[in-house]
Amino acid sequence: MRHRFSLAHLTLIDCTPSELTYVAARAGYDFVSLRLIPMRVPGEFTGNPLGKDELRATKSALRATGIRMHDLELARILPYMAPKAYEPAMEAAAELGARHVISSAWTTDPDDRDFLVERYAELCDLAAPYGLTVDLEFPYISRLKTLGETADIVRAADRPNGGILIDTLYVHLSRLNPHALAELPPELFHFVHIADAPAAIPATREDTVQLMRDALLYPGEGCIDFRAIAAALPSVSYSIELPNVKRVAELGHVEHARRCLEAARLSLEVPVHDDDYFHAHAA
Repeated sequence: MRHRFSLAHLTLIDCTPSELTYVAARAGYDFVSLRLIPMRVPGEFTGNPLGKDELRATKSALRATGIRMHDLELARILPYMAPKAYEPAMEAAAELGARHVISSAWTTDPDDRDFLVERYAELCDLAAPYGLTVDLEFPYISRLKTLGETADIVRAADRPNGGILIDTLYVHLSRLNPHALAELPPELFHFVHIADAPAAIPATREDTVQLMRDALLYPGEGCIDFRAIAAALPSVSYSIELPNVKRVAELGHVEHARRCLEAARLSLEVPVHDDDYFHAHAA
């Protein structure tokens, strides 16, 4: 089975959306995943991705390369941000061919479940007219840290375009047994973020952030069992989110992106529905 891959923006966060599109095409990807909602983190590209000039440049890059936008990031659930603020980015993403929006929760109140359900449902309702799913992830340093917590919010919201984004890094950091993925309805899963990591769990939040943003490994270099994760999921696409500052400096954008893709393909060689493989690794 041929897996389909997207290049996630965090892998090369200094690229503008149009630049990242050309890099993805040159490196052999099927899609590109664009950060049209900037987070203003260190190293992130400057400028407005929804500005007239950059949006025109991104459309031109997609037409010239023949690849499509895969997903939009990042519609964060925040105490002070109304979901409606993300609608211009959703509209632009749909126009560029995207089918998914990534969301995550960044609140601090452990008793705000109802708020999260309400805000997540609102995001889904805003995205629906644009043909977009809203895929909620569980970053290890965010409000939702586990698959169980995330599935609870998505199921409680009960929206047809709801979903859960599985990130192989967060599977590792939350010590999730891949078998748990197979226990959820397959229609909740639309795509997977893929990157590898060392076996040791970072001891502090600062170390975790540094790993997540600067030092992830090519698939096969670390401890993550990608084949077990893939075997527990339906047939999905994969978005490679693999920032590594040192390797980008050494190799350049295109070569780093190409090596990410090559390693991911090798790590997913076993067919995703190989039941014997899954049951052997699910114990």
